[in-house]
Amino acid sequence: MDERIDPDACIFCQIVAREAPAHRVFEDEQTLVFMDIFPVTEGHTLLIPKSHCTNLLDARPHELEAVVAHSQRIAHAIRRVIAPDGIGVFQLNGAAAGQTVFHYHMHLIPRMRGEPLALHGRRLGDPERLAETARALAAALEPGAHAALRATRDTR
Repeated sequence: MDERIDPDACIFCQIVAREAPAHRVFEDEQTLVFMDIFPVTEGHTLLIPKSHCTNLLDARPHELEAVVAHSQRIAHAIRRVIAPDGIGVFQLNGAAAGQTVFHYHMHLIPRMRGEPLALHGRRLGDPERLAETARALAAALEPGAHAALRATRDTR
C-alpha cells in the first residue's frame, strides 16, 4: 500500500498553504479542520494534520494525537449545531479502503437514524451552505458557546 504523492500535488497541502479554497472551521499550528466539499450530510467535516503524511501508517504520533483531540471538540460543536442522532468517525487508509485523497484525514459525519451509511458524497455541496455551517461550527467552538447555546434552548 504505497500511494504516496508529492505534497506539492496534494490538494489538502494546497488548502493548508491557502493555495486552494476551503471552508475552514478551526486551525492551529498542527491541524486544520474544514468542511468536506462533497458532504455526505450537513456538517461533514474533515480534520487533517498540516504536515503531509499519506495515511495512518506514516503519520507521526503527535499529529495523530492532535487530530484525535480536535475531533472531540469538533464532534461537540457538530452536536450543538446540527443535533444529529449520532456522529460517524471514519479514517480510511489506501485506495482499497476507500481513501481518495492521499493525505491523512479523519471524517466526522453527522448521522440521523434511518439514513443509509455513506462515506463520500456524490454531489458538490452548496458553497453558501458549507460556509454557513463552517461559521456556525467555528462559533460553537468559542469559549462560552456551549453555555450560550444551552441558554438559548432553555428559553424556548
